[in-house]
Amino acid sequence: MKTHHYIFLTTALFVVLFYEQDMGLNFGILGIVYALLTMFKTTEQNKTKTFYMLFATSILSSLAFAWYSDFPSFLAVISSLFLLSYRSKNRKMKILFLIPVFIVNSFTSVCRIFNFDGWLPKANISKLWQKTLAFILIPFLLLSVFFGIYSAGSDHFAALFTDYELDINLWEVFCLSVLGFFIAFNYWNFAVERLIYKTHYILDNDFKKEARIPQATYSFLDLDTERISGVISLFLLNILLVFFIITYNYEQFYEVKKSPVQLSEETHERVNAVIMSIIMSILVIMFYFKSGFNFDPKAKLMKLLAKIWIFMNAVLVLSAAVKNYEYIVYYAFTYKRLGVFAFLLLSLIGLVLTYIKIQKKKRNAFLFNMMAWCFYGTVLACSYINWGSFITSQNMKRKDFEVNYYLESVNFSEKELLKYAEEKNDKKLKMDLHKKITNEKSKAFLSKVLYYQTLKD
Repeated sequence: MKTHHYIFLTTALFVVLFYEQDMGLNFGILGIVYALLTMFKTTEQNKTKTFYMLFATSILSSLAFAWYSDFPSFLAVISSLFLLSYRSKNRKMKILFLIPVFIVNSFTSVCRIFNFDGWLPKANISKLWQKTLAFILIPFLLLSVFFGIYSAGSDHFAALFTDYELDINLWEVFCLSVLGFFIAFNYWNFAVERLIYKTHYILDNDFKKEARIPQATYSFLDLDTERISGVISLFLLNILLVFFIITYNYEQFYEVKKSPVQLSEETHERVNAVIMSIIMSILVIMFYFKSGFNFDPKAKLMKLLAKIWIFMNAVLVLSAAVKNYEYIVYYAFTYKRLGVFAFLLLSLIGLVLTYIKIQKKKRNAFLFNMMAWCFYGTVLACSYINWGSFITSQNMKRKDFEVNYYLESVNFSEKELLKYAEEKNDKKLKMDLHKKITNEKSKAFLSKVLYYQTLKD
């Protein structure tokens, strides 16, 4: 099939799946079809391990959306399919260029659509006109003339057509067709600007041979002076960080317990301070190890101080994680508190990657490339796991368990709440759950959320 076949096929599929339907099973089906067609369309040379991995995550994310139909699974499907399409064009393209490529294509698609030579097959116009005239216009004209004659001669014949009302919302079909075509066109026929191809080397992970020679970064500082400046800076920052870790842990674990509101505010402030500290630490190391010092044989002391600083920042992250866990023990699990663990985990991963960058003498772009993949992995984890069920199952063991909050504010908690209602013989909760589950099950097939189909009424 050619590009225009994929565009028209997926546009038609979009209209069929979403006509008079809510988002649900239909979007999952659409994602799976897009992934399968991309696999079929991609050339063998671009089917790398990364491509197959993205194909698998696209299928799994589509199934996750069919199961949950929530925002995390929606984001997982979109990001997985965009990455899959992106890598199907060029196996060496860096993930960080994905966002500018699709933003530019979204704005330029209106112009590119009318560049018919770019995506429609070239045809002999005279022959096309002959076929259109012979196969469509002449039969339609004859049909119209004889229809008028027969309608004038028979009221019953005319009533067969005039009394029939077409039960189709043409406006909705039109809007879905435009939206489906826009999505399909930008997915199957996106363009990567020459500027991106020319600047692609900027995001390479490794230094080129000519950049591996130790040399001063700035003209006003020679190499020895810059190296000594780095040693002094990292030494002082290490001393400062030692005092901060001591005071930070003393405030967290030894001061008098405070009210829940105060503890919540202080926990978030301290976690934010830790995350900002980690980001600034990584930026400082990136500043000093951006080029020459990676290969400077005299920079061993500076590398040692940088690694010590990375280790102590990791200790700071673990301290914040312990405090967040203690906070959960006292005041239960919530989405935000689990989110804190996610941010701290990403911070720890960032520190590990920074250590690898120094040890393996990688460019700064290595950190951005790898962290982009880590963020994508976090999105997938958020979409595949039922965090609402986990939060409910853990908190229902507590004495301060508020049923209404978990029924209204926690997603996909119904299975655990059904168990809780059985244990407590809570008839009102059973009735509320029954109404919610019945309402979800009564939706049209393509609008269904599979999670609710597995629950008993």
